[in-house]
Amino acid sequence: MTTKDKRVCVDVGGTFTDCLVLDESSGELTKFKSPTTPSDPSEGLFAAIAKAADHHGREVGEFLGSIDVLVHGTTLATNVLLTGAGAKCGMLTTEGFRDILEIRRAIKPVDISLFNLFIPPNRPLIPRSLRLGVGERTLYTGEILAPLDEDQVAAAVGTFKDAGVDAVAVCFLHAYANPSNEKRAAEMVRDLAPEMYVSTSHETLHVWREFERFNTTAVGAYVGPATANYLTGLDDKLRATGFDGTFLMMLANGLVQTIDQCINQAAYFLHSGPAAAPSAATYLGELLDDENLLSVDMGGTSFDVCMVRHREIPTTTESWVADQRVAIKMVDIESVGAGGGSIAAIDSLGLLKVGPQSAGADPGPACFGRGDQPTVTDADLVLGLIPGDYFLGGEINLDLDRAVKAVESVGKDLGMDALETAESIFATVNATMADQIIEVSTKRGHDVRDCAMVVGGGGGPVHAGFIADRLGIRKIVVPPVAPLYSAFGMFAMDLGENYARSHVTRVANADPDTVARLFTEMELEAHDAFQAIGVARDKVTLRRSVELRYIGQFHEVEVAMQPGTVTTETIAAAALEFGRKHEELYSFAMPWKGIEMLTLRLKATTPNAPFQLLEVGQGGAESDPALKLRRRCRIGGKDIECPVYDGDKLLAGNLVSGPAIIEEVATTVVIPEAYVCHVDQHKNYVLTRRDQESLGENQ
Repeated sequence: MTTKDKRVCVDVGGTFTDCLVLDESSGELTKFKSPTTPSDPSEGLFAAIAKAADHHGREVGEFLGSIDVLVHGTTLATNVLLTGAGAKCGMLTTEGFRDILEIRRAIKPVDISLFNLFIPPNRPLIPRSLRLGVGERTLYTGEILAPLDEDQVAAAVGTFKDAGVDAVAVCFLHAYANPSNEKRAAEMVRDLAPEMYVSTSHETLHVWREFERFNTTAVGAYVGPATANYLTGLDDKLRATGFDGTFLMMLANGLVQTIDQCINQAAYFLHSGPAAAPSAATYLGELLDDENLLSVDMGGTSFDVCMVRHREIPTTTESWVADQRVAIKMVDIESVGAGGGSIAAIDSLGLLKVGPQSAGADPGPACFGRGDQPTVTDADLVLGLIPGDYFLGGEINLDLDRAVKAVESVGKDLGMDALETAESIFATVNATMADQIIEVSTKRGHDVRDCAMVVGGGGGPVHAGFIADRLGIRKIVVPPVAPLYSAFGMFAMDLGENYARSHVTRVANADPDTVARLFTEMELEAHDAFQAIGVARDKVTLRRSVELRYIGQFHEVEVAMQPGTVTTETIAAAALEFGRKHEELYSFAMPWKGIEMLTLRLKATTPNAPFQLLEVGQGGAESDPALKLRRRCRIGGKDIECPVYDGDKLLAGNLVSGPAIIEEVATTVVIPEAYVCHVDQHKNYVLTRRDQESLGENQ
C-alpha cells in the first residue's frame, strides 16, 4: 500500500496550470507548471501532475495514490460567465414574481457610463419565456400561506424539456425563512428530469433580498452544468488513475469543501483560484511581521489585488461579475484584464491600450511560437526583462524575433520601433495595475505606503517593483512560491463553510432567545456537515457574526458576536462594536441613531494540517557568487548591461541592488533602481526602497 505522504494544490489559470506539492515527511515544497488546456482543463492538470510524479520518481498512478489531500482551484466558472458560454436555463419561481431578474431594483448595467446616450436594457441570464411561475406562497415569517402546486411544477418541467433546458434555478419568495416548498420543487425536477442541473435559492443564499438571492441562484444554474461535468469527470478520472484521498474545491469565500458539499452551489466556484491568494499574503505577513498587506497576483489573463488590513482577509457580499449580481460572501478581490497574455492594440482614438483581451493559453503570446498578437510577455522579452532561453527553467524557448515582429506591428502606426513600443506596453500595463491598487486602497481611505506588497503570479515579480515605485510602496515581498501564489494560498486555507440566517429587527427590540435559536440551527447544520466527512466536533471552530446598520442606511457592516449564551448584553456589545467599526471604515459614527439587525452569520472551519516554508543556507551580504551574466535591458528608459543572478545560488542574507534581475525557474524578479533586495531565511526576496532610513527597520 502506497504511503500517503503528499498534499497537492492545483490551480488552473487562464494560461498555466500550477501544481504545488508538499512532502509531509520532509516539508519540501516543489513547484510545477503546465500550459492550461482550455478545451479540457483536466488535460493540463494531469500534465502538471505527471511532471510532479516524474520529479518524485514515481508513475502517475503511484504518485496519485500517495496524495492524502488534493485541493483544486479553477477559473472555469468565471470564464463561463464572462464569455457567455453557460447553460440554457429555466427558472421556477413564485407565481407573479418571474420579472424580479428583469427589474433588478432598477439598477443600470454596471459597465455603462453615465455619459452613454443610450443604455441598453438588462439581459437576464434566463429569458422571460423560461421563467415560469407556479402556485405557492411562503410569508416572511416562514408560514406557508399556499402549498406548492405540484401539477404546475410538473407542467413547467415538461416545458423545460421541450425547450432543451440544461439547468433549472428554483427561486421562491421568502424561501430563506422556510425552504420546504423549494425543496419539494427541486425534488420533483430531479425526479422528472434527472439530466437537468438544479440550483435552489435557499442552498445558494440563505438570506433575504429577493433580487440578490434570485440572481445569484440564476448565476449558479448558468455555470453549474459546465462546472459539475468538469468536476465529476475529473474526480472519476483521478479515482480511476489511482487517487483515493480527499478531493477539495477552493471556493469564492476563501474556504475549501468536498465536491459533494458544494457541487449544487456552483456560484461559489466563481473566483475559485484567485480567492486563495490573500491567504498566502497573510501567511507571509506573519513570517515578516507585517499587518497591512497588498496581495497582488499577475497571471496570464488578469491582475488580482486585495488589501488585507490587520491580517484580516476582507470579504464582501456586493460583487458583480460580468454585470451579474452575485451576493454570496466572497473574498474581496478586484481584478482587471492585465496579465502576461494581455494583448496590446490601438483603440478607436489611435491610442495604445493593453487588455482586457488576452491571448490565453491557446495560442498564447507571440513569443510562444503560435500566436502573432503582441502581448505583455512579448514586450517583457523585447525589453530584456525575461530570458528567452530559461523560461520555465528552459522548458519553453521564447522566440525573440517573433515577439519583435508582433510588437512592431502595433507600434508602426504610432511611429515607434519595437523597443519604444515594448516600453510603452510595459508602462501602460503597469499604470493599469497601479490604478487597480488605488481602487482598493487610496479610494477606500487607506494609505498604500503603509502596506507591504506581497507579489504572486508568473508575471508579478517582473512588474511589481515598477508598480510599487510608481505608488511609493515601501516594501515588496516576492516569496519563493510566487509563480504558484494561489496554489500556495490553498495550503493556508481552512476547510469549512459560511452559514447565514436573515433576522430583520431593531437591536433595541431583538429577542435573545430567537437569535440564539438561529445560531443553534446553523451550528447543528455545520457539525452535521463536518461529521459527514469525518471531522470531530472538537476540531470545529465556530465564529458568530451579525450584520448591522443604522436605521435608514442601505449597506450594512458585519461585526463579531460573542460565543456562548446570547443575552441582551451580548447583542448590545455587538452594537457597540458596530459603531467602532463604522467609524473605522467611514470615519464617523452616529451613536444617537437606532441600529437594525439584518443577518446572522456563522463561519465554521477546521484547520488544514500545518506546514512551513523551508529555510535556506546562510550567506553574507555579497551576492556576486550568484551572478549569472549581464544582459542588455531597457529599464526606466535607459539601456543598461543589467546583472542577472541565478536564484538557485542566492543565500539568506545576500543583498542585490537594483537595477538587477534574479532568474528563478518559474519566474523572474526585476529590481528597479529605487530598490534593494534582501534574501531572507525562507528565500523570500524582500525589496525595500533606498530612501528608507534603514533597511533593517523594514524587514
